Amino acid sequence: MNLSLRIARRYLFAKKSTNAINIITGIAVFGLSVGSAALILVLSVFNGFEDLLVGMYSNFDPDIKVSPAEGKTFTVSDSLLKEIYEIEGVEQISQTLEEVAFFEYNDKQSFGTIKGVEDNYGYVINIDSTMREGKFKTKDGPQNLAVIGFSMRNALAVNLDDLFKSISVHMPKRNPGIFEKQFVSKVLQPGGVFLVQQDFEKKYVLTNLTFVQQLLELRNKVSAFEIKIYPGFVADDIIDQIEEKLGETYLVQNRYEQEESFFKLMKVEKWLSYAIVGLMMLLIAFNLIGALWMIVLDKKKDIAILKSMGMQDQGILRIFLFQGMLLSLLGMVTGVLLALGIYGLQKTVGIVQIPGNMSLEAYPISIRFFDFLTVALTVVFIGLLASLPPALRARRVPALIREE
Repeated sequence: MNLSLRIARRYLFAKKSTNAINIITGIAVFGLSVGSAALILVLSVFNGFEDLLVGMYSNFDPDIKVSPAEGKTFTVSDSLLKEIYEIEGVEQISQTLEEVAFFEYNDKQSFGTIKGVEDNYGYVINIDSTMREGKFKTKDGPQNLAVIGFSMRNALAVNLDDLFKSISVHMPKRNPGIFEKQFVSKVLQPGGVFLVQQDFEKKYVLTNLTFVQQLLELRNKVSAFEIKIYPGFVADDIIDQIEEKLGETYLVQNRYEQEESFFKLMKVEKWLSYAIVGLMMLLIAFNLIGALWMIVLDKKKDIAILKSMGMQDQGILRIFLFQGMLLSLLGMVTGVLLALGIYGLQKTVGIVQIPGNMSLEAYPISIRFFDFLTVALTVVFIGLLASLPPALRARRVPALIREE
């Protein structure tokens, strides 16, 4: 074992000349423990929310989405669908068409997005699990049905049990004549309500694709292909093959890319919160500087003896750098154990509740290996930074101490 590390380890557990040094060292280690636990828990809470939202978005966003790189729609052909179905791993393709529309129910009005989907849409995304009223069905014989978001239902005050009331959908005509009506209007019978994520709930009204194509006067045109892949296949690998077949005229996105701006914002918030707690750790590091400085003063005689025996200044410097690192690692290990304990309680009991009327009772939490690595590097860096001033001071201790 390296001599400097061996001496540093002995100083870590050796009895100090005054109990105050032990108290200050204990406070420093305790501060690092709390700080390390806080860093892990901050990352874990954001991980929990990310996993929760990914799960919620997965009920509405497909594995892969193909849309036009320019414009809103593209023409569908059998050859285009066949090319995609030939790619290994593609299980289902649902054609969708969406556009902003004006909705009216009784005396209530609201703007939103009408989205036409095919019959296999329920296989492409897991929308059945999000249904809160009625069921996912966009057509019943000759009658066109609407499956609406929970917030949209509230905005229009829709009553699914009232079979005599329907939702009117108004859309501007594309090329109206001078004496023609400026709007196309059609009706939908409310058939179900889904609850998934507020941005979707207050925006979407789902119905069958043919209805929307007729409403928009866009025959054989769609906004996107929404694709489900077989389990075990990697979405990015299939995306590469789709891009190779379709070229640059189409935009092919995985589930993360479909909500890229939202998830990027979440990551920014996550690392800003981590940076704030990291700054708190830097303040805690002043306790570590004080503790190491006291140890240097306490061990001046030992340092002088070591120098007299031939140890170089760099060796003395390394002793107290190692000392700071060992204290940091001790604090980090204790903090990790503390964080794991709190994590277990939160997962099982839910010790920190979410206030207000929320669908979740307790904050979601998820620990990842990368978090431990990040926290370890942060604590080691802070420990090294805090150890440097006392180590430089120890290096300046003279080899001989003259007693007067």
